[in-house]
Amino acid sequence: MSGGYLKGRIRRDDLVSAAAAVYGEAGYHASSLREIAKRAGITHAGLLYHFPTKEALLAAVLERRDAEDAVREQLTAAAPGLDVLRRFIALAEHNVRHRGIVEVYSRLAAEAVSEDHPAHAYFARHYREARESIARSFHALAETGELRPGVDPDLAALTFIALMDGLQVQWLTTPTQVDAVGSLRLSLETLLTVPLFPK
Repeated sequence: MSGGYLKGRIRRDDLVSAAAAVYGEAGYHASSLREIAKRAGITHAGLLYHFPTKEALLAAVLERRDAEDAVREQLTAAAPGLDVLRRFIALAEHNVRHRGIVEVYSRLAAEAVSEDHPAHAYFARHYREARESIARSFHALAETGELRPGVDPDLAALTFIALMDGLQVQWLTTPTQVDAVGSLRLSLETLLTVPLFPK
């Protein structure tokens, strides 16, 4: 790897980190590329060399979060079933130790409900893929008798993702009063005929 390439990659990483911080504080629309460049210690023109548009930088922030989550929790590597559910609980445990990225995600998710928001397509895809992953696990558990009779796997998946994101917002608002991880575990355990985490 050449020195110039490595330097450029480090600079891009610095810009993505600075953008995540600024988006978390001000939201996407209220943030500026000049402020992000200043935080990263680079000129505005230098930032535009790496990310020619504000949308391109936003995409990089969101892609980094997804890549880090997928690698850390191996969300796409597990076979559908209890292991996937456990990995989502592990993701929630990680999130409550990293408030900053949860703030960025929650703020952007709220802003992106508008179809003209540059992150709208990302969040639509993100939610669809999360629901599909959880639904596959609930369907697998239904086949093995580990999902309670009468539970609709697709509806349970939709509810779980909504609960996960809603708990994050409540936790951000009143962190000492909301046990996001415990609530998610309780919700899953009420749907199962077996322990989520055997003792």
